[in-house]
Amino acid sequence: MKKKILSIVLASVMTLSLIGCGSSAVSGVSQDQSGDAQQNSADASASNNGEGSGEELNVMLETPVESLDPQLATDGTSFEVIADYTDGLMQMDADGQAVNALAESVDVAEDGLTYTFHIREDANWSNGEPVTAADFVFAWQRAVDPEVASEYSFMFSDIGQIVNAQDIIDGNKDKSELGVTAVDDKTLEVKLNCPVSYFLSLMYFPTFYPVNEAFFDKCSGTFATSPETTLSNGAFILDEYQPAATTIHLTKNDSYYDAAVVKLPGLNYQVIQDSQQALMSYQNGDLDTTLVNGEQVDQVKDDPAFTAIGAGYLWYISPNMKDVKELQNLNIRLALTMALNREAITTDVLKDGSAPTYTGVPMDFATGPDGSDFSADQKKFEDVCRYDADQAVEYWNKGLEELGTKEITLTMIHDADDAPIKVAQVVKEQLETTLRGLTVELQQMPKKERVERMQEAEFELGLTRWGPDYADPMTYLGMWVTNNPNNYGFWSNAEFDKIIADCTTGETAMDPEARWAALYDAEKIAMDDAVIFPLYTQCNAELISTNVTGIEFHPVALNRVYKRAVKN
Repeated sequence: MKKKILSIVLASVMTLSLIGCGSSAVSGVSQDQSGDAQQNSADASASNNGEGSGEELNVMLETPVESLDPQLATDGTSFEVIADYTDGLMQMDADGQAVNALAESVDVAEDGLTYTFHIREDANWSNGEPVTAADFVFAWQRAVDPEVASEYSFMFSDIGQIVNAQDIIDGNKDKSELGVTAVDDKTLEVKLNCPVSYFLSLMYFPTFYPVNEAFFDKCSGTFATSPETTLSNGAFILDEYQPAATTIHLTKNDSYYDAAVVKLPGLNYQVIQDSQQALMSYQNGDLDTTLVNGEQVDQVKDDPAFTAIGAGYLWYISPNMKDVKELQNLNIRLALTMALNREAITTDVLKDGSAPTYTGVPMDFATGPDGSDFSADQKKFEDVCRYDADQAVEYWNKGLEELGTKEITLTMIHDADDAPIKVAQVVKEQLETTLRGLTVELQQMPKKERVERMQEAEFELGLTRWGPDYADPMTYLGMWVTNNPNNYGFWSNAEFDKIIADCTTGETAMDPEARWAALYDAEKIAMDDAVIFPLYTQCNAELISTNVTGIEFHPVALNRVYKRAVKN
């Protein structure tokens, strides 16, 4: 027996809220294209279906796009742009709930193990071909194919629990055995190992987006590297882009099934990594939205266009415990996290509403069976994570004695963007001031290089961030499972792994209250071992022109959605 769901709202014990800042999710003032596809773009620009507001939206990006391949992209900027021109089976509504997109309806088996998605008849690619169930099968098989080596393959195995995903990733089964089937052109069947309460919310995450296999093959290894090698099935069509581009342009897609709600004729992205230059561009009228931080906030906080919006990212420092003997010492790690004055970082440096954070899972992110916030208690790990200079010195001296040294030099790598540069500088000052004998050397680099260095363990300390991919604490805790590609510290703990596995596929997974308690236990293990030095939960201070409305902001998966934005 199956339950018919015509208008999906995520059936989960978890709800979403904006992190820290208390603002609305919708801003009131406040991501071979063949000749046919290119013509669609031109036609869209010319006609705009009579629905556009007449002016394009000019948006600032603080980091470049790393990849527009939905199965290879890993960063929020890339996800945002991909989602501008591609729909998944589901979308988020303004409140962050999962609602139908390419799926017109979905049947969920009574036991929660089979999902049958019915794809819209009017869903088409920008080259005129229909979006089919086979497009999802091809894309999802790519995601778990070990030869593709998608960093988000775990979303299909550990998180999504799709049948055979893990065996395929491990090389024990062929990708054709993944538990996803095209029953017919417009019917997609998905088999799970166990019920996953948040499964529908995964469907709006870009790694689950479809790819047209025939088009992919025609691109001959250049897929998603230019407008000619991308296809759209979403609100906009990509018509200007090249790798590492500082400008990206998209035009309204008149062939989009929901084109009537899209009012913008186009989107114009500008990558500006210097915050002062970005502010000047906004003030000159070249941007409609821009981020501000630090002293800029003091300058513009009374402007009607100023708003603070929860971004969902947890910023933290990751210690490399694989190759750096000093960081393999628990007392040294505890000294480092105790010497960090997070309040000073958020109040005196960022000034954007970001919240000091002392837990491995940020606050205001997910609520449990009793309606409580998983991380409301920011003092629950204060014995191992707080600002306490005296305690930091005590741990430091013990660690130095155990290592048989009086001095340590550590290099911290960080992104070459404005905010990370400022945060890295104050972190260096705080650590060196409190911990005598410590020298922190800073290395700034493009984000792509920093991520690669951390993945290969070619670092000592790394200033990094993680944004939630779905509304459950597992999106953070799962990072620390042994051999997870995002486990930058290369930490391993058998008890932690067992708890996470039991919360995913074991008996605990079936009991919401027991699962919540077990996830707390897992977090405590990681925090007690100082696997992560949490710093702050990001809140974006933004200037958004007062003639712009309808941008949707979310702390999960996709931070900004422009489908319903209007520029008057």
